[in-house]
Amino acid sequence: MTSTSAEAQRLRDLALLRRVRDRIDREYARPLDVEALARGVGMSAGHLSRQFRRAFGESPYSYLMTRRIERAMALLRRGDLSVTEVCFEVGCSSLGTFSTRFSELVGMSPSRYRREAADATEGMPSCVAKQVTRPVRNREARSPDRT
Repeated sequence: MTSTSAEAQRLRDLALLRRVRDRIDREYARPLDVEALARGVGMSAGHLSRQFRRAFGESPYSYLMTRRIERAMALLRRGDLSVTEVCFEVGCSSLGTFSTRFSELVGMSPSRYRREAADATEGMPSCVAKQVTRPVRNREARSPDRT
């Protein structure tokens, strides 16, 4: 393969990866798995995972869970749904997995976040609250007692 055709293939793959990322952004609350995402763009699951990580710095599953946690944070700040209701609303099927991943990204449990975030963002426009409370990506949140 010449460098020109290799570059053209890389650009085609990047366009497909953006389609996958856009689908995750749109359909985060639906059941999604890497195999289904890969089929949607004509790639194998392994190739999609490798290329997605190379392009965006994290696996498709990690990106999906980050989207779900971001949406969960907004729902928890509203305060009208229980943690369990939020878990299912954002597309998670396991409360344990949801709580674990939420704690890793945000640095506190969903129930604690629900209690504390409502006070911390009171009176703040939702667009600002979303930016200020955005979860940490690609790294676990530092525990408040760690230095």
